Amino acid sequence: MKRGRKTNETNSSSSEDTAEKESKRHKVVEKKTTVVQSPDWANLLQDIILQVFQYLPLLDRAHASQVCRSWNQVFHMPDLWRCFEFELNQPATSNLRTTHPELIKQIIKRHSNHLQYVSFKVVDSSKESAEAACDILSQLVNCSLKTLGLISTARPSFMDLPKSHFISALTVVFVNSKSLSSLKIDDTPVDDPSLKVLVANNSDTLKLLKMSSCPHVSPAGILCVADQCHGLRELALNYHLLSDELLLALSSEKHVRLEHLRIDVVSENPGQTQFHTIQKSSWDAFIKHSPKVNLVMYFFLYEEEFDPFFRYEIPVTHLYFGRSVSKDVLGRVGMTCPRLVELVVCANGLRPLDEELICIAERCKYLSAVGLGECEVSCSAFVEFVKMCGGRLSQLSIMEEVLIPDQKYSLEQIHWEVSKHLGRVWFPDMMPTW
Repeated sequence: MKRGRKTNETNSSSSEDTAEKESKRHKVVEKKTTVVQSPDWANLLQDIILQVFQYLPLLDRAHASQVCRSWNQVFHMPDLWRCFEFELNQPATSNLRTTHPELIKQIIKRHSNHLQYVSFKVVDSSKESAEAACDILSQLVNCSLKTLGLISTARPSFMDLPKSHFISALTVVFVNSKSLSSLKIDDTPVDDPSLKVLVANNSDTLKLLKMSSCPHVSPAGILCVADQCHGLRELALNYHLLSDELLLALSSEKHVRLEHLRIDVVSENPGQTQFHTIQKSSWDAFIKHSPKVNLVMYFFLYEEEFDPFFRYEIPVTHLYFGRSVSKDVLGRVGMTCPRLVELVVCANGLRPLDEELICIAERCKYLSAVGLGECEVSCSAFVEFVKMCGGRLSQLSIMEEVLIPDQKYSLEQIHWEVSKHLGRVWFPDMMPTW
């Protein structure tokens, strides 16, 4: 009986082993007989063509789209129409590039809802080209733009238009976009009510606003933007829009830290423009809230108009003088601009700037870029200036003609001395001979 029971147990174990082996064999067979799915070559080819099209200029892309139906389908894929620049001029009077009218019609008809990053470049100064830009804007009722730029390469263009016509077209974009993050509208007749429409529809998303030379905007209008658009990180405007209230609004706890503030200080008629003074406490609050901000100031003033400026410390980092500036003003720059990183002076006159440059080198410890146009400097003072600034001067430009040789250095010697203190080979700029 014992032997029989053992035999049965052995047979049972053997049957289980056989079943297990058979199961494994079936799994192996299933794996071997699994049909490998072939790739969708049609879709793969479209993806490749799409990538190629993204690197092609528009005209080449349009020509390629005529090769076959498949390529034409790729030509109209939304990914290729998210970013577009309309170039506008009057072909009858100009040979400059322009976006073909038929292409504009096609974009409005088939791709207006795909557009997200759009700019209008008026490459001539004609009123007709600006009107064409407004006509296109007014038809973008299905768009949801993220960036919009209106660029005039020659003035006045947009400023020639009736303000109501321009505002009506721009409002279409402001109302329908809802997610506008970047807006560049320099030299346009934008006004306070249109900015309120912008804020009402895009306050949560607006991060960059450039609106220099917009005479219909008041300090109250730009203050409305600062009060409501707490995510604003970059702002460019004219000095007449800058106020203590604006700086304090940009410095509030609910506002993000500003990264870039550009201010254009412009005077067209000497003696006829009154410039106000910003309080030091407002600048202090602003720089406390945004300690790493780049404060860029462009000055296009006449000498007698500088009195309200550089009277106390201001947090400017990049300073450009587009017209001649006096020794007195440059001396005050050294005393009041400790955060200065870049200084460009177009002209000064016939009096050497030796003391002023030394003062700037002593006080402006972050200065790394300097450009001096028609500004006379003695060779000894210039070498001393470079020696004090040292290797942090990554950019240094001065015309050889304005360097004055003295007992210590000649023009032949100066480039060796300056190169030694910069830690790299340096030569002064040469006046073109043609």
